[in-house]
Amino acid sequence: MSTSTSASGLGSIADAAPSSLCAREPRVPADRLVAEMVPPPRFDSVRFDTYIPDPNQPSQTEAVHVLDAFAAGLGGAQAAGSGKRGFLGFGKKAAKAPAGPRGVYLDGGYGVGKTHLLASLWHATPAEPSLKAFGTFVELTNLVGALGFQQTVQTLSGHRLLCIDEFELDDPGDTVLVSSLLARLVEAGVALAATSNTLPGKLGEGRFASVDFLREIQGLSAHFRSLRIDGEDYRHRGLPEAPDPYSDEQVTKAAYATPGASLDDFPHLLDHLARVHPSRYGALTDGIAAVCLTDVQPVPDQSTALRLVVLADRLYDREVPVLASGMPFDRLFSEEMLNGGYRKKYFRAISRLTALARDAKDLVKG
Repeated sequence: MSTSTSASGLGSIADAAPSSLCAREPRVPADRLVAEMVPPPRFDSVRFDTYIPDPNQPSQTEAVHVLDAFAAGLGGAQAAGSGKRGFLGFGKKAAKAPAGPRGVYLDGGYGVGKTHLLASLWHATPAEPSLKAFGTFVELTNLVGALGFQQTVQTLSGHRLLCIDEFELDDPGDTVLVSSLLARLVEAGVALAATSNTLPGKLGEGRFASVDFLREIQGLSAHFRSLRIDGEDYRHRGLPEAPDPYSDEQVTKAAYATPGASLDDFPHLLDHLARVHPSRYGALTDGIAAVCLTDVQPVPDQSTALRLVVLADRLYDREVPVLASGMPFDRLFSEEMLNGGYRKKYFRAISRLTALARDAKDLVKG
């Protein structure tokens, strides 16, 4: 698309021209990947006492009590991972794990607050932030890709707790890789906590996946206690209604008028995402105050769609508003995609992009 200021009537603010995500090709050092394994900014302030259990779902209250006690049990000088290690994993060897389960698995449907509880567990665990790690399954596999398997084991073995959100049960190869990693970390005394998605094609997908999870992590099942968290399933709520898109002119003017905004043509951005590893999508959005997109249209294929899901997650984590023209976000994915094995990811992306689109409405003047 053309961003000519004269054609757009933007000459008076041309000095404030927005940046372009397509012009960015970030290089992320491995130590940053480790340092960023903390709850995303959206969950900075969550705690067990900010989780409001549904009075009609006693399992939610029980989960809070169990997790609070689990966090308290990870304290003390003799706790696993209490010996500090540097980035390369050298230093005092971590203590061996005590007898009994050293892991918890949060088992529940979409929208019952599993990530809130997982982040609350991270915050409540009495250890320095450098001795706790929090990340999605994808972020963990990216770390292994950046450091190598043995180096990742050394780096994380000094930790007291590893939290894994959205364990990917639909990727057998990566599941075996991470299961092997977790086995080594359990041997080193690291406590584990996880949530997961579900295997494609399973009845009741999106809900109560503990049997699948415990089977897929193979020999680690004895180390996990499953906490069932009942609540309303996302399928009963339906997709959120996406706000109406703006015009190209409105989006472009808002981008020029918003300090720190980016402005990109949506199809070009999708092409660019194919050239940037998903582990760098967070760095891709560094310093961006708002993402402005023109000509939003349905994604052409599943590989592109899955990359967009990762970008949507990173934008949502960082609370970056998204202003767009073209089609509304609830029409991004085809019916075939929404009925396929990755449908939970696509529903999540639509929900998150819709929320960010609502956050962007104040960027449009008049």
